[in-house]
Amino acid sequence: MSNTEVVTAKSREGKFNKNAARRVRVSGKIPAVVYGAGQESIALEVDPKQITRILYSDSGHNTIFDLEIAGSSAKAKAMIVDWQFEPIKGNLIHIDLKRIAMDKVIRVSVPIRLVGTSIGVKAHGGILDQVLREVEIECLPADIPSHLDVDVTALDMHGVLRVKDLPHSGSIKFLADENNTVAHVTAVREEVAATADATAAATTPAEPEVIKKGKAETADGDAPAAKK
Repeated sequence: MSNTEVVTAKSREGKFNKNAARRVRVSGKIPAVVYGAGQESIALEVDPKQITRILYSDSGHNTIFDLEIAGSSAKAKAMIVDWQFEPIKGNLIHIDLKRIAMDKVIRVSVPIRLVGTSIGVKAHGGILDQVLREVEIECLPADIPSHLDVDVTALDMHGVLRVKDLPHSGSIKFLADENNTVAHVTAVREEVAATADATAAATTPAEPEVIKKGKAETADGDAPAAKK
């Protein structure tokens, strides 16, 4: 966002009480918790429309905003680090916020955007397959990019784009292996074979996936702050 977003919150009673959290939602707000920067965790209630707007903005959950708590003169820089949706209707029901120190390096994941039409696709009928859609980086909060654009125009048949080929700068450090594949151009027959292998693998029982972000409501109707 070009201008710093200001999120106004209100302190709430009953940090992790299901009934208290339900009352907050009935009032049109959502329960939240803010923690970090060596300060105590505070239970809050915030406007779901504002939080949703931030989550769907260009910088998404990496957006750094000013957090103002009603009745307090203190203002903190913060980010959304976790959120929950109601599993049936998909309504936002809880968020975790973390205070951010602007002079300390943090780790975030940023989206990768492929720009242009690969010559392997345009001239040879290949298929561009993006394997890695976001990459973890380390940088100061003010240097977090909303996304990383990489030109794939010169990527020919069987060409591979790797992490080391992403745009680098002195302000960010890539934490992923530099040889990890971001995207490659494959032939149609290779894509068909890969799809067949994936279909066969799908028939094999797998362990349930653990979702770390955007998870459903917890048993007690609220979410304790993560330990950082």
